[in-house]
Amino acid sequence: MIIFEWLNNQLLKMDWLHELVRILVEKVFGFDMSDRFGGSIHFFIYDIIKIFILLSVLIFVISYIQSYFPPERTRRILGRFNGITANILGALLGTVTPFCSCSSIPLFIGFTNAGLPIGVTFSFLISSPLVDLASVLLLASIFNWKIAIAYVLVGLVLAVIGGTVIGKAKMERYVEPFVFSNKTVSSEQQGLTRKDRIDFAFEQVLVIIKKVWLYVIIGVGIGALIHNWIPEDIIAAVLGHKNPFSVLLATLVGVPMYADIFGTLPIAEALVAKGVGIGTALAFMMAVTALSLPSMIMLKKVVKTKLLVIFAGIVTVGIFIIGYTFNAFSHLLL
Repeated sequence: MIIFEWLNNQLLKMDWLHELVRILVEKVFGFDMSDRFGGSIHFFIYDIIKIFILLSVLIFVISYIQSYFPPERTRRILGRFNGITANILGALLGTVTPFCSCSSIPLFIGFTNAGLPIGVTFSFLISSPLVDLASVLLLASIFNWKIAIAYVLVGLVLAVIGGTVIGKAKMERYVEPFVFSNKTVSSEQQGLTRKDRIDFAFEQVLVIIKKVWLYVIIGVGIGALIHNWIPEDIIAAVLGHKNPFSVLLATLVGVPMYADIFGTLPIAEALVAKGVGIGTALAFMMAVTALSLPSMIMLKKVVKTKLLVIFAGIVTVGIFIIGYTFNAFSHLLL
């Protein structure tokens, strides 16, 4: 247990990095860590470096594994299952795709066109932006393993339930016709050498970092602002435990934004540090990643209005339930 805690602190929380940045801020830059400006500088530099280190390593590992499972092979594997099992596998597939919601939509089109049931593809579409292996470790590095595992479990449950409801409702007629007629190209990668897979993994690291770096920097910047400059009593009044509408407000604030989970984590970290309920912070994260306005606009080009409303309604209700449940049982997680 002591060894695990040490590894967790050094490899995930990166206590060594926290200390190095403290020395940089105090000894080199000459700022006082107890000062708001010095604290903001430390928060920004430490979180930026930590997130990009973890993100790069995890994307490399995940992408290397993904090289064995191109879309056509994945479709054949999922096609062997049906019912709730297929939805569970579709949701689990979303956990190994480190994409934002807009990037998940082309894969959703490909899987639907390849013949997978619509409920399974929606389970994937819900889980992909919400839950992935990188988010597990990043949540553990910022909060703890209890919160990370609980978040993943509820995200998967939401994806399975959402996909199952949409599948049972027979909503295929509300998917735009071009989705079914759009021909996809099979990209079997079984003949790749180890070097090819390593090159592919490095390429994916660069591609995804290029997509998310700005959101991470903005998210960390907002987190530093919240953490060091906005008074705790103001945040507590708006999003604190005493406000019964805190989860609702956090969700509404998150919808107009667009980022992935990596950009929202530093904001959630700062909110929790200011006394915001963990459920409220997670509701904000989920709203930004799964219900952002840009992703809804893009999804509208793929599905008709009725299906879009049902999808958004299922996810919104799920976020509310998850947010209030986490707040109610936060004493067991923190």
